[in-house]
Amino acid sequence: MIGSAVHSSHRYYLRLAVLGVSRAPWMSALMVLVMGIGIGGCITTLTVYRLLGGDPLPGKSAKLFYPQLDPETGTLVPHSPPDMMDYTSAVALWRSHRADRQAIMTSAPIKLLPPNASQSAFMTGMQATTRDFFPMFNVPFRYGGPWSAADDAAHARVAVISSRLNQRLFAGANSVGRELNLGGGVVRIVGVLRHWRPSPDFFQVAGGRFSDGHTSEFFSRVPDVYLPFFTALRLDYGHFNVFNCWALPSNFNHLRHAPCNWVSLWVQIDSRAKARGYLDYLRNYSQSERALGRFTHPTNVRLMDLMQWLRYNDVVPADVRLELLLGWAFLLICLINVAGLLLVKLLRHSGEYGLRRAIGAPRRAVFVQCLYETILIGTFGSILGLLLSSFGLWLVRQQPVAYASLAHLHTRSFLLALLISLASILLAGVWPAWRVSRTSPATMVKQL
Repeated sequence: MIGSAVHSSHRYYLRLAVLGVSRAPWMSALMVLVMGIGIGGCITTLTVYRLLGGDPLPGKSAKLFYPQLDPETGTLVPHSPPDMMDYTSAVALWRSHRADRQAIMTSAPIKLLPPNASQSAFMTGMQATTRDFFPMFNVPFRYGGPWSAADDAAHARVAVISSRLNQRLFAGANSVGRELNLGGGVVRIVGVLRHWRPSPDFFQVAGGRFSDGHTSEFFSRVPDVYLPFFTALRLDYGHFNVFNCWALPSNFNHLRHAPCNWVSLWVQIDSRAKARGYLDYLRNYSQSERALGRFTHPTNVRLMDLMQWLRYNDVVPADVRLELLLGWAFLLICLINVAGLLLVKLLRHSGEYGLRRAIGAPRRAVFVQCLYETILIGTFGSILGLLLSSFGLWLVRQQPVAYASLAHLHTRSFLLALLISLASILLAGVWPAWRVSRTSPATMVKQL
C-alpha cells in the first residue's frame, strides 16, 4: 500500500511537471538549451583536461619514482639535475637493487623486415628496457608475457611486441615463438601486448616536452617493439635518442661511456620510508662518484613520484588549463541564467501554487512540485549536454594536436558527466523552488 501511494505520488508530480513545462514551451526550450550548452562545454574541457593531466596509474602512481642526479663534469651547476642519466649511473643504480622494482630504458627507431616477403620493410619505434618495466607499469598481455630476469642478464634475443604490430605482421594471431627480423638481428617473440595506449605515455616524459610543441612524440603512439636493454645495445642500433651531452662525444653510435644523458631509470618503492632511504642512497652515490673524480658538481639529486614528475614537466599545457577554467565559469553562468529564468517562470504561475497552499497543501508539496519541473527541464538539458559534449570531443579529434585521437567520452568520463549534470540540475533548481515555496499563500493568490 505504501509503495503504491509513493508511486502514485511520483506520477502525480511528474504529470504536474509536464503540464508546467508545456505551458511555457519556448521558455522551457530556452532553459534546456542554455543548460545543455553549459554542461556540454564543461564536460568537453574536463574530458580533455583529464586526458592530459589525469593519473595514468591510479593507486600505484605514488609508489613509482623517477630518480635524477647530476653526472656532468662542467663548471656550471644547474638549478635542477638533468632529466635523464648517463649510462654508467643508470646501470649502477639499476644493479644496486635498492628499490622494490627498477627499470632502465631508452628508445630508438628501428627497421623491421616483415616475415611476409610481399611486405616492404618499415621503420617503427623500439623501447629498450628491463623486465620490471611490465609489472611496474601494469602493461597488459594478450599472449605470452615478459621476458625473465635471466634473459636480461644473458642479453637474450627476445622481444615483446604491441597488439598493433602483431595485427600488422601476424593478422592478430598468437605469435609467441615466432621470429622477428629487426635488421640488426633476429629476435624471438615471447609476449604480445593487449591494446595499450597510456595517456600520457608517462614513462617517456622528459625535459618538459609536453608543453613546448613536441607532444606528438608522446601522444602519437607507444612503441611497437620492446627489447631487453642490453640486447638492444648488443644489436647496436646506434640511434638512441640522446637528451643532452655536456661534452662532445667521439662517437654517437657508442654511448656507453659518452658524456651524454640518454637513459631513464624508474623505480618502484612501496613505502615512503624506503623512498627517503633511496634518496639518501642517491646522495651517497653522487658523493662517492665525486670522490672518484667522475663527478665534479656538488651533490645534486632529486626523487619525484609519478604525478610530481608529470607536473614538473608541464604535462597539461597552459591553454588546456585555461579552457577548463573557462568551461567551469561558462557552466556557472549558464546555471545562474537558468535559475533566473526558472524563478521567473515559476513566479508567473505563483497564483496556482498559492491556491494549493490555501486549500491545505504544505510548503513541502509546492517545493516538490517546483523541483520536479526543474528536474524535468534539467534532464532534457543534461541529455542535450551529453550530445553536445560528444560533438565537442569530435571537434577536438579533428584538431591538429597529437592527443586528439584520444578525446573520447569513456566510461569514467561519462559517469563524471552524469554527476555534473545532476549537480547542475540541483544548483539551478533548488533555490527557485525554495523561493516559491516560501512565498506566503496570500501573495501568491493575488497573482490569479
